[in-house]
Amino acid sequence: MIEVVNRQRRRPIPSERLREVASKALDALGSRDAGLTIAVVSDRAIRRLNDEFRSNNTVTDVLSFPAEQDDFEMSEGRVLGDVIISSDRAAEQAEQNDLDFDSEMAQLLLHGIIHLHGFDHTTDNGEMNALELRLRRKLGL
Repeated sequence: MIEVVNRQRRRPIPSERLREVASKALDALGSRDAGLTIAVVSDRAIRRLNDEFRSNNTVTDVLSFPAEQDDFEMSEGRVLGDVIISSDRAAEQAEQNDLDFDSEMAQLLLHGIIHLHGFDHTTDNGEMNALELRLRRKLGL
């Protein structure tokens, strides 16, 4: 199950497109039956989360929180975790990158989903970036 939760009020969220992108990305990454939650928040909220969980008191565009499921929880279905996206950052980056808001949201979601699969662009010598670029092409992002 892919759940989209909107926790901001500034702009409409493309919930159906996010579900579609998530579904296609999970399929491409071999996690077709896995679930995840996508939460869309403000800059203020993502800064607080970044500080609380990463000790980094700055605004970021996307955060990923992998689920730690016990065996009994997995019997109900595998859940990868949560992807948190700042709609404020997405809007600003869309303008900077000459993209529409929905496309930027989709790219940030893909980035977060790849993190949930264990990739880390800060330590992997470009593997995550290469995978993300391949998946963007494959998914038409």
